[in-house]
Amino acid sequence: MKMKTLVKNGTIINEGKQFVADVLIADGLIQKIASHIDTDQRVREIDASGLFILPGCIDDQVHFREPGLTHKGNIYSESRAAVAGGITSFMEMPNTVPNALTQDLLEEKYQIAAQNAIANYSFFMGASNDNLEEVLKTNAANICGIKVFMGSSTGNMLVDKESVLEGLFSRVGMLIATHCEDESTVRANLAQFQETYGQNIPVSAHPLIRNEEACYLSSSKAVSLAKKYRARLHVLHISTAKETELFENTLPLEQKLITAEACVHHLWFSDADYAQKGNFIKWNPAIKSAADRSGIWEALLDNRIDVIATDHAPHTLEEKNNPYTTAPSGGPLVQHALLAMLEKAKEGQITLERIVEKMAHAPATLFRIKNRGYIREGYAADLVLVSPTSGATVDKSNLLYKCGWSPFEGTTFSHQIHSTYVNGHCVYSQGQIIEGQLGQRLHFEAR
Repeated sequence: MKMKTLVKNGTIINEGKQFVADVLIADGLIQKIASHIDTDQRVREIDASGLFILPGCIDDQVHFREPGLTHKGNIYSESRAAVAGGITSFMEMPNTVPNALTQDLLEEKYQIAAQNAIANYSFFMGASNDNLEEVLKTNAANICGIKVFMGSSTGNMLVDKESVLEGLFSRVGMLIATHCEDESTVRANLAQFQETYGQNIPVSAHPLIRNEEACYLSSSKAVSLAKKYRARLHVLHISTAKETELFENTLPLEQKLITAEACVHHLWFSDADYAQKGNFIKWNPAIKSAADRSGIWEALLDNRIDVIATDHAPHTLEEKNNPYTTAPSGGPLVQHALLAMLEKAKEGQITLERIVEKMAHAPATLFRIKNRGYIREGYAADLVLVSPTSGATVDKSNLLYKCGWSPFEGTTFSHQIHSTYVNGHCVYSQGQIIEGQLGQRLHFEAR
């Protein structure tokens, strides 16, 4: 008989409530939740007194860089960082090399993950200007969604033909996730700054080049198309207060066709931080003003924005130290996203219950993930134990990202990830990755 695990006396934070209880784990599932569960000799007992027990976070937007860009990161390295940060499931983007624009290339990524991912996984199918028929072959039962870059991307992934966008929104029945920045606006703004600065554009110009107009033009087009065809649309990484006006909060999440995501960096930083952080907080879309950050927070808390994610996108230190015009956009976040949001809870900006809602429950509901995202009997035992009293300072010695840096270096968080369970297996405990168990492919209710 397999050994069971009993997590005792932890404070469960789940479905809007906090309560002290025991959780019994067996065969990868949550078998029982009760105020007291008796033990026997076949049970491994974990004392969680003084710890929070959260459902594992589900990150609906990461770039783990494999295949083709593995000098920046790979599925093995970045999934290790994810579980160290309390993220037990991830959804990865198709702009790897080669781009995941065919079913065969997409399946190759699943095969890599099946051998290397310590967290649970899913991968988006990529759309281009010329692969609509291939996109339509995607199986909604085991693929999280279709990714459409309606703004800058690499290779052949910018979708800017009106006929293709119409075809995608009218014919794709599963969730369409969009990166929304109007390409012509961005290029015109960049040209203006190049006239003034040449190749010496300051990084502080990034939110002026990738400005509110570029974001709103593209996001409003996506929303318009989704309404026209009653498509399922999920707008990624909202970066402006104006864009939040496009979304509503009158329906429960499971009934929404149009949803939105906020990322940790847009909730934490503002354009005032470029002076200190420079290219290390250069993301697309850009981190913008403190007013935009406040607007995103307001929309997150009133449910116009549904999900908190990372857009984890590592680059090497050498690449990030290039001048603004050649330094790539993106940065690593999965190891510290939950800790950053817990810090905001300590500051009173958000409750612990809402963090769990936005980082675990909502992604599971929005993407219709089977049996994950909640602490419920019969659900997968994806759990995170958090110490609210033993924080630590982020520095290079405790980073698990392959790229070896973090925009949070020097930040002291109040909380610490004590341990992380994926499918009932402890994969991270008190600073150490526990090798030997792999994550599982996510499955979805295709309706």
